[in-house]
Amino acid sequence: MHPVILERRQLLQNICAPAAKAAAATAISSWLFATPSWAKPKATVLKRLVCVGGSLTEIIYALNLQEHLIAIDTTSTYPMATKKLPSVGYARTLSLEGVLSMRPQLLLVTEDAGPPQVLRQISHAGVQVKVLKADHRYEGLIDRIRAIGFLLGAEGQAERLIKEINHEWQQYQQDINHAMIGKNENLNKKKAPSQQLKAMFIMAHSPQQIMVAGHSTSAHAIINYLHLDNAFKTVQGYKPLNPESVIAGQANIILLTDQGLQAQGGMQGILRLPGVIQTPAARHRQIYSREANHLLGFGPRLPSMLHSLAKEIHAIK
Repeated sequence: MHPVILERRQLLQNICAPAAKAAAATAISSWLFATPSWAKPKATVLKRLVCVGGSLTEIIYALNLQEHLIAIDTTSTYPMATKKLPSVGYARTLSLEGVLSMRPQLLLVTEDAGPPQVLRQISHAGVQVKVLKADHRYEGLIDRIRAIGFLLGAEGQAERLIKEINHEWQQYQQDINHAMIGKNENLNKKKAPSQQLKAMFIMAHSPQQIMVAGHSTSAHAIINYLHLDNAFKTVQGYKPLNPESVIAGQANIILLTDQGLQAQGGMQGILRLPGVIQTPAARHRQIYSREANHLLGFGPRLPSMLHSLAKEIHAIK
C-alpha cells in the first residue's frame, strides 16, 4: 500500500472516536480509496455539511469553510453568523428526521453526540457520518482541526490555523509559567510554603441539578491548564453538589459558565448554593464565569480564553 495512504489512514484511526470505528469501517474504507491519488485538490469540493458540536462549528468558521454549512446544533453558538443557520436540535438527542430533512452529504459530530442508533440510521440512509474524539486536551483540538481540514480538502488552511493557535498557546504557556514562578519566589521570600490554589467547577445550568466537576471532564482539564488544583479531582465525572463536600474542598476559586450564573440568578444565587458561602472563594469573591462553549468547548479560542482567565486569577500580563 502506498505510504501516503497508510499515513492518512492512521490519521483517521487516531482521530476518529473508538466507538465509531467499527460502525464506520466500511464507509471510511470506501471513502479513503474513492480517488486514485492523494494529490492536493485544485479546489475544495463543496459538501452539504451538518455540524453537531459547538467547537467543531467554530473550527469550520476559523478555517473559513462555512460555505459548506447547511445546519448546526443548539450548542453551536459562535460566531454570531451561526444564528442564521437552521438547527437540528441538541447534540445528544438528535432526530433522524431533523438531520435528513437538511439533505446533508456529511454529518460531522464528536463522540458526545447521539443517540448512537440515530447516527447509525443516518449513516444507513447514505450520509457520511464522521465522529471525532472529544479529547479534552490542547492536542485534541489540534487533531480535530487537522481532521476537518482533511475531510473538507482544506489541509493547507488547517495547517495555517494550527500554526496561529500554536503561537498563542506557546505565549500562554510562557506567561502562565512565568507568573507561577514569580508567585513561588514571593512565597519563599516570606518563608511560606508554596501552595497551589484549589478550584471547583460548578455546573449550574438547571436549578434542579447542580453538579461539581471531577476527573475526566473538560472542566478538570481547564482547571489543570490554569495551574489550579481541582478540589474534586478524586471524583470521576460530574457528581451532585452537596454542602459537606463543598465545605471540605475549601476551594479558593470557583469557575462556572455564564449560562449557569444566569440560571442561578447571578452572583447572589451562586453564593446561596449549599456550602458555597463557607469557601475562601466566596469570602474573597473569587468566582469567574465564561460562556459555556468558550470555557469548556476546546475550540480555536482555547488559548485566548485561558489567557483572559489567568489574567483575573493569577494576575498575569
